[in-house]
Amino acid sequence: MFEQGHGKLNLIKAYQILSSYKPQASLSPSYIDLSECPYMWPYCTQPLYYGGLPVIVNVTILNGLDVSGHVVGKPQWHPYSPQQGQLLDVAISYSEFLWPWSGWLAVSFSVSTEGATYDGFAQGHITLTIESPPASGEEEPRQSTVSLPIRAKIIPTPPRHKRILWDQYHNLRYPPGYFPRDNLKIKTNPLDWNGDHIHTNFKDMYQNLRNAGYYIEVLGTPFTCFDASHYGTLLIVDSEEEFFPEEVAKLKRDVDAGLSVIIFADWFNVTVMKKAKFYDENTRQWWMPDTGGANVPALNDLLASWGIEFGDRVFEGEFKLGDHEMYYASGTNIAKFPENGLLIGRDLRDQAYQVMGITSGANEKFLVPILGFLQTKSNDKGGRIVVYGDSNCLDMNHLEKACYWMLDAILEYTSTSHLPSIFKQNEILDRSMQVRTEVPQRMEGNRLYRYSKVLEKHFGGDQARELPQCPHLIWSQPVPLNVSATTNLYQPQKLLAISDEIVPILHIENELKD
Repeated sequence: MFEQGHGKLNLIKAYQILSSYKPQASLSPSYIDLSECPYMWPYCTQPLYYGGLPVIVNVTILNGLDVSGHVVGKPQWHPYSPQQGQLLDVAISYSEFLWPWSGWLAVSFSVSTEGATYDGFAQGHITLTIESPPASGEEEPRQSTVSLPIRAKIIPTPPRHKRILWDQYHNLRYPPGYFPRDNLKIKTNPLDWNGDHIHTNFKDMYQNLRNAGYYIEVLGTPFTCFDASHYGTLLIVDSEEEFFPEEVAKLKRDVDAGLSVIIFADWFNVTVMKKAKFYDENTRQWWMPDTGGANVPALNDLLASWGIEFGDRVFEGEFKLGDHEMYYASGTNIAKFPENGLLIGRDLRDQAYQVMGITSGANEKFLVPILGFLQTKSNDKGGRIVVYGDSNCLDMNHLEKACYWMLDAILEYTSTSHLPSIFKQNEILDRSMQVRTEVPQRMEGNRLYRYSKVLEKHFGGDQARELPQCPHLIWSQPVPLNVSATTNLYQPQKLLAISDEIVPILHIENELKD
């Protein structure tokens, strides 16, 4: 649906429709079946369950009545009682005025309390009426009522240790800001523009987790807006955003109460950032990165209460972990880690030499701590924290050696407390041999505040904005129907006065004229 759109244009049928078209409103897509693959991907990859974050589907309202129009009254949700439609909570927001020729309808789905143990489908439909001014020669306004069939698969709520929360709120991308690439070796693509989302450049990672039996939800709000008791692991990958002080404090409480955290970071070095500036011909300005591959200073603030810090150097190189070939592409190092934690290191090169064009010392290798495991000891129920200095092995863009197997093994540790032997066997036994680096500082004069949801410009420097309110959906009042859905309801709906059997006669002059 998101990639193919409406498919190829059939010229004959397009002419047929136009020749017999009656002005009407329609919807695109004309139905929502959250279980239909591949058309409804990614919705079809994971069923709904009670306690999960709401799933949102955007629908385009096409108004064939007139260039302008409006929605009459409010859209209405009609659950089908025989098909357990009452187990779906539905929230509807929409554009009251349609201009030009179109508007939008956003439908949010959640599972009601009664559906906590249900396993099956829930069905119903949404109706709305569009009104436009009368056409020339008409006295009454034109109206068209459209129906949006709904079907969703519901399962019993999965156990906490199988539920992962993906942090999307703290991922930023180009445009509008200059957020540099995560892999400095790839010079043909200087900007990080894919959004770092589980349905874009982390799609393969997402599918791997689903195949392993995990359920992944996407958090688009600050940490203060989710109930940590529902989730086993919070997954933070390649984050560029800052964190609200309230988020830092809440995450500490959540980990104390049993939430585990996995962080995949990336490089951050002010000297390399300055080297990555370029002159943009469109804006006729020098573009300077607003952060590194990841916002390491912000991650260090988030991890400070556990005594964990990333360093400010950029490392790169191939290595083996057990029998697995690995590649560390422009990652940071772990500069500080508790003694009671487990730390894994490998011999890597300092990539800054290559970026800066320095040949002497470019091939020297250092013992770099790259992966750390910590069981928090605040109480018996404390969660676990795992940090890794590079996210490129999860990213489909320019992927050299995937590390999905490692993420699976890390999740085994965060969800069950069992540490796989491959990690135990590769621990750094003498930490005095590891490379020493400074803790990175934010670049002076950076303009991250322009694109940040957290920072704002203030006299004397940047400061955190006021913490935004958490969103609260208003669920539509259902009007149940004691009917069953027809078999052809969840497929593209035909327009009025259109018959497949009618083939138009085309009157086309086929002669050459001087």
